Amino acid sequence: MPSTSTDYRKYLDPKVLARISGLELRARLIVEGFFSGIHHSPQRGLSVEFSDHRQYTQGDDLRHIDWRVFGRTDKYYIKEYEQETNLNLMLVVDCSESMGYRSSEELMTKHEYATSIAAAVAYLTLQQQDAVGLTLFDEHLRDFLRPSSHAHHWKTLVHELAGKTGPAKTSIARVLTELAERLRHRLLIVLISDLFDDPDSILKGLKLLRYRRHEVIVWNVWDPAEMTLPFSGPTLFDGLEATGRLLTDPRALRARYVEEVERFQQQMRSGCGHMLIDYTLYHTAMSLDAALSGYLATRSARLRQRSSRVLGGG
Repeated sequence: MPSTSTDYRKYLDPKVLARISGLELRARLIVEGFFSGIHHSPQRGLSVEFSDHRQYTQGDDLRHIDWRVFGRTDKYYIKEYEQETNLNLMLVVDCSESMGYRSSEELMTKHEYATSIAAAVAYLTLQQQDAVGLTLFDEHLRDFLRPSSHAHHWKTLVHELAGKTGPAKTSIARVLTELAERLRHRLLIVLISDLFDDPDSILKGLKLLRYRRHEVIVWNVWDPAEMTLPFSGPTLFDGLEATGRLLTDPRALRARYVEEVERFQQQMRSGCGHMLIDYTLYHTAMSLDAALSGYLATRSARLRQRSSRVLGGG
């Protein structure tokens, strides 16, 4: 591990260095905007996911009893704050060929969008003194960094994230199975991918992670053009991940195509919901800080649901 944040840079190709610098800058801007938006909130940072109530046991500090819950349930519950627990986060980022797509209207490829979010989340997690790890994948696990809370770990993560997509296909079920075998402790896993794979296989892989008691979040990243097929006139489509070329008129396919896209997304949303997995759809025209804000809102909503069950005596 370098002793300073810039030691490794002199060994890098200038193009790689530019990608890393750009990724660092985007991540810092995202996080700065994100922190300014939640600065006055009592529920700050990624660790809020693990804030909850638990029943009082002898020896607990009476100052932490939630008397509002006692008034409703006639039972003693202790408030657990986010700083009392440590989060172990694993970012799982798709680097297959399809993630390299960018339509002419957008500024970033899906991969650049995904890695920017991942870098920002990693930075935010480490700012909370929590641990974050990274898995990059296509058909197989390409890189695997175990969670760490060390201050310099973010530089290592960003360096890995700054790599490009390769020519390989996606095999999410296989990758999630490999990942489940490597992980020995319960983690919060954030999967960032376009999910261009068989949905039944994806859900099978996610089910294995849930069976191993991991908490899972799925961020499904698309380019807007992939969702609406906005092209007009005869168009030659150059398929990614060895799908070949196709010359066709998109206008004749658009209605059926959009229907299939919506069906796929609904299948993923429903399948994840049944496993208590947060599924969120993002497209690369969305502001990056909205992705983090959406994450916090989702996790906070789940926290409120848990607390409401306690308040209701469940």
